[in-house]
Amino acid sequence: MPSNIDLRMERSEAEGLPELAAELVRLNVDVIVTTGTPAVRAIKKASATIPIVFAAISHPVENGIVSSFARPGGNATGLTILTEELSGKRLELLKETVPTVTRIGALSDLTNPTQPLEWKELLAAAKGLGLKLQSLGLRSANDFDGAFEAALIERAQALMTLSQPLMVGHRKRIVEFASKNKLPAIYPTPELIDEGGLMCYAPIYTDLFRRAAAYVDKILRGVKPADLPVERPTKFEFIINLKAAKQIGLTIPQSVLYRADRVIK
Repeated sequence: MPSNIDLRMERSEAEGLPELAAELVRLNVDVIVTTGTPAVRAIKKASATIPIVFAAISHPVENGIVSSFARPGGNATGLTILTEELSGKRLELLKETVPTVTRIGALSDLTNPTQPLEWKELLAAAKGLGLKLQSLGLRSANDFDGAFEAALIERAQALMTLSQPLMVGHRKRIVEFASKNKLPAIYPTPELIDEGGLMCYAPIYTDLFRRAAAYVDKILRGVKPADLPVERPTKFEFIINLKAAKQIGLTIPQSVLYRADRVIK
């Protein structure tokens, strides 16, 4: 049973992922645990044999990471996030929090392979709620200022981000922009709330990583990733930051507060 853990981190840009993946493969590790579709794809490209456990990615079938949820095939398996259901839920919560909102700016990483699918799901959810989405697409960290300017020019009334590493890596810039311009915002990961963001609705990621550990245990005991079904999240959390609401002069309706799992005062 292995006793060593080699840690590599690449949180905001995807360019360094192939190098990190190759380094782990050279170390001949027993299993690689990661999150995010770009990271999984980089590792699969570097090795078709080392087992990969992903803790939170979207659309693993559509992106060619697994053959199916029930029978992944290949050397990767793990846990997925329900982007379609969660996108609609976030828009619904934002609309209930600020009923007058009709136009929402959505930040997304155009280089992320999940972006087209997630954007399609988000558009469908917005249409059902009578909302208009403004695409604020980026290809690198250098594009944030331009995206922010576009949001202001087009008079976005609120803000959201897709669940992508680039957004998490530059969370402070995003939260500061929303606060400075008094834009209500909802986010897909709690890290943006930690930076002072307004609201977050997401799977409980700590639970996903605990469940990923169970995959690792089974693989180290001899079970093949190809035979371990991909699982979905079962625990979710809605967080509201009242400090952030006060900073932008927003009063959170009581009906929304009742739905929160955690309220930061």
